Amino acid sequence: MTSSAPAVSVWGKACLALRRELGEADFGSWLAQAALREGPDGAPVLVTPTGVARDWIRRNAWRRISELWAQNDPEGRRLDLKSKMEFEVAGGAPLPSHPHVIETAEPVSSDVPQVSPPTAGPAARPARNSGLQERFNFDTFVPGPANEFAHAVGKRVASWADGHFNPVVFHGPYGFGKTHLLNAMAWEAMRNAPDKKVIYLTAERFLSTFVRAVMDRQTAAFKEELRAADLLLIDDVHFIGGKQSSQEELFHTLTALMEDGRRVVFSADRPPSALTEVDARLRSHLSAGLVCGLEPADRTLRLGILERKLDTLGRQAGFAASARPEVLQFLADRFTDSVRELEGALNTLLARAGEDIRTVSLDEAQNILRPHLRGAEKRVTVDDIQKAVAEHYSLRQADLLSERRNRAIARPRQAAMWLAKQLTTRSLPDIGRRFGGRDHTTVIHAVRRIEELKADDPVLTRDLETLTRKLRG
Repeated sequence: MTSSAPAVSVWGKACLALRRELGEADFGSWLAQAALREGPDGAPVLVTPTGVARDWIRRNAWRRISELWAQNDPEGRRLDLKSKMEFEVAGGAPLPSHPHVIETAEPVSSDVPQVSPPTAGPAARPARNSGLQERFNFDTFVPGPANEFAHAVGKRVASWADGHFNPVVFHGPYGFGKTHLLNAMAWEAMRNAPDKKVIYLTAERFLSTFVRAVMDRQTAAFKEELRAADLLLIDDVHFIGGKQSSQEELFHTLTALMEDGRRVVFSADRPPSALTEVDARLRSHLSAGLVCGLEPADRTLRLGILERKLDTLGRQAGFAASARPEVLQFLADRFTDSVRELEGALNTLLARAGEDIRTVSLDEAQNILRPHLRGAEKRVTVDDIQKAVAEHYSLRQADLLSERRNRAIARPRQAAMWLAKQLTTRSLPDIGRRFGGRDHTTVIHAVRRIEELKADDPVLTRDLETLTRKLRG
């Protein structure tokens, strides 16, 4: 294949149909982890992570996949199916999104070093850019107040600008965009300087490759490869906590690269100071550079992510995708904990509705996503909300029920009523009764007032999102 885009587009269209026909459970279990790759003869290959997944697909879905591929591929190419191990044995290579990603100066090894006696020839090298995903780039990264500093830092590092901090550590919980950012930096850095050596690895891959190198007595090759990097990116570095020898190797690699003025970037689920299971020397080095946190996406950013994702999915499927504003607002307000959960909800909606997503009503969207909502829903009571709001604003719960109307109490009371309307199934009269016997019109006024203030008061918006995440657990 001369370009990966048409093949990826064909596979994207097939996936939309397969999600609808197989159902979310089967698709997620067997097909979601499969990846389109280029075989040694240039033909497209669907690669599964395991032989078990390959066999299931062959028995239950391969005929339909072949039909969908034939229907959507204008070039009439034949799609093959292999497990990851079969693909590597056959000599297949990752399908690049840009020609320069395939480096020709020296061979790129498979995911782990090849097992061979030390005297059999040149030592095998650890994988370069193992796990790098084409869809995670700066074009698809939506910046906003929660991540704009991290985005700016990532762009600066990837531009090879002088005066960089070293190392750079991005931290935040699962689903906050760390992997997307590191992938984007790798792609951008390679685009800006094709002659420089960029290595991206997950910490898990670093660990498994290092262990294999030790077993095969090829640690020298492992060190040589990593320490020749102009930019080394390690994702989820917290994973190596407690692995003493691997931590030791990473520490010496980090030291060597920094002494040579090379760039090093890590991501973790916590700031370095909180990685108590990581060796103190390594933790100290991680803390010595630029530590940059990624905050939870606010509502505006979540809406931006949904719009960008919807546009991308639509283009992959060959149609202009749009959705009703109230549907996107529902997704942005309901899936607040993780960008991955937010995108997953949109994927499900699009898989079920296809091109008809533009006409899906709010009620229809809620019905489609009901299994996701049930799985993630924690039952929240009005009492829970009152206690959380009182604690957040340093008040007593009794203050929220009292007749006092000074702003220091009235505004938190209105916020609590708004949260009760959003997070519980209680009627407006019932909510009013639980706030000191107030009328339902008072609750309506409170809800409208908070909606008005949210548009211009970022502090209030952050307070409400913090309380929502806390209450939903």
